Amino acid sequence: MALEMRDTCERCEVSLALDGPAFICSFECSFCADCTGAMAATCPNCGGELVPRPRRKA
Repeated sequence: MALEMRDTCERCEVSLALDGPAFICSFECSFCADCTGAMAATCPNCGGELVPRPRRKA
């Protein structure tokens, strides 16, 4: 089962490149680095930890 690699930050709607930095929780909510920092690396949807998302080649 593959991760859903969302292409937009769920908070600010900035584009997330597949090979660029992004953060994800266990429910695959995706956020940019700036929003992750502003939220203290905690997902606002589930309360889970936001960790660096694995990168895929574009």
